[in-house]
Amino acid sequence: MEGLKHLIECHCILPQFRNRKEPVFHKFVAFSIIDKEDQIQPKFSQCNNCGVIHKIVDICKSEIITGMEDSVSIISKSDIEHSLSKNLISILETYKCDIATWENVQFLVENEMWGSEITIEREEIGDNVQIKSMKLLSESRVKIETRVSQSEIS
Repeated sequence: MEGLKHLIECHCILPQFRNRKEPVFHKFVAFSIIDKEDQIQPKFSQCNNCGVIHKIVDICKSEIITGMEDSVSIISKSDIEHSLSKNLISILETYKCDIATWENVQFLVENEMWGSEITIEREEIGDNVQIKSMKLLSESRVKIETRVSQSEIS
């Protein structure tokens, strides 16, 4: 089993793109689990812009589900907090991590995947990208690392 963060395209458009001839649809990050047969475990995720619920059916593929916008069955940060240490919660809150990152950390902790690295912040500075990541050393120990790499987009 493995976990993967990937993009899901919604049908909503961010305000800054509303006047374009060609629509630029909003994309949000989702976390999915891939089982031993390389199949994605279906789940529901909520668009962080418009609140619409998506049923994730494959990597980067979803179906919009109508009438579930107020569903309490969607995983939330407060649901995940109960399975993480105060130290991890503090780090995720400090860096204002999205729900997909919270789910990723929970998956790694539950499966004791020590040594795994999770990106918690990414910033483009000129031609460089600065990445801050959290390395899980154990359930209670983490290491925050920063690295700079050349931007892939020129």
